[in-house]
Amino acid sequence: MKKKIVTIVGARPQIIKSSAISRAVKNHFNEELEEVIVHTGQHYDENMSKVFFDEMKIPFPNYNLNVGSGSHGKQTAKMLDGLEEIFLKEKPDAVVVYGDTNSTIAGALAATKIHIPVVHIEAGLRSFNKAMPEEVNRIACDHMSSLLFTPTNTGIQNLQKEGFDTSGKGKASADTPLVFHCGDIMYDNSLHFSSVSDEKSTLLKELNLEPELYILCTVHRDSNTDIKENMEQIFQALLDVGENSGLKIILPLHPRTKSKMQEQLSEELYQNIQDSEMIEIIAPAGFLDIIALEKNARMLITDSGGLQKESFFFEKPCIILRPQTEWVEIVDNGNAILADADYDRILDAFNHLVTVDDFTYPSFYGDGKAAEFICEKIVEMIKD
Repeated sequence: MKKKIVTIVGARPQIIKSSAISRAVKNHFNEELEEVIVHTGQHYDENMSKVFFDEMKIPFPNYNLNVGSGSHGKQTAKMLDGLEEIFLKEKPDAVVVYGDTNSTIAGALAATKIHIPVVHIEAGLRSFNKAMPEEVNRIACDHMSSLLFTPTNTGIQNLQKEGFDTSGKGKASADTPLVFHCGDIMYDNSLHFSSVSDEKSTLLKELNLEPELYILCTVHRDSNTDIKENMEQIFQALLDVGENSGLKIILPLHPRTKSKMQEQLSEELYQNIQDSEMIEIIAPAGFLDIIALEKNARMLITDSGGLQKESFFFEKPCIILRPQTEWVEIVDNGNAILADADYDRILDAFNHLVTVDDFTYPSFYGDGKAAEFICEKIVEMIKD
């Protein structure tokens, strides 16, 4: 008899991550697993959600809660209400959640309250900064989960310090959770979709971009966009890097961030950016286009956790516009530098990384078969 899993997605990165699990269920575990997909609607912009389901060939969600934006409390409360109703109806054997968003914590809390095992993918990651809502979400979710899959050795070490048994033996439950180092499902996706991107993405041609002659940059975190000083420092640094290096800055911007630029930047800096031939602001790009931009960039500058890892997958140096990162391996290995929203640190990081020609890329994130491993353990370890 098949085991039923309910997969919770809500933010754009989760939609991408879930494609690896859906692919593994379809191709390798069709006889053992049935997947029901719930989209919370946390990212409700049509261009930020539906396009990804289409592009990834993920089965369209069985349910969409359409919660939209709102405060953390209101958004999470709406999700809890809708998810509990779905869980009671579907009676799944397990609920699968990803990462650290409000959709993650809502899915975990709704499930564990009615005694449904929680499977947390990307468990054990820590920034050690509880001012970040994501840090609170990921810690709480880990401690409600029955199966925890961490992409890195660092994640295993973090969970061991918090008292988890990482031997991986027995049947999984909330009282006896099991922890596994599985590798990163986004590495699975990057390998799978890299060739698809080569075939289908035309964005570089449309933007008239030459490989290695531009920098891909993304800025979206509230801790940057909602603080005037941070936005001033980041965008002045981007302007100067572009003007002085001869490398064009390609900046896919969500409409919210685009409006924040005008709101937070001085009139002079905003106008200089608009006038610069070295900064090109484009609409949010689909996943295949993002892969094309990453693979062909000289460097990445980002506050996105996902793009930090993908820079490593595609062997590109990265400047991280945050004070901490969950992906400490790439910093410790010298592939990325934490610059926060600091003008001098961003420029210093760029001047260093652009000169290095002997980067190494150890297999920190597995063998590209994390999703298959996760599905196998769900079948084996979740009680009937």
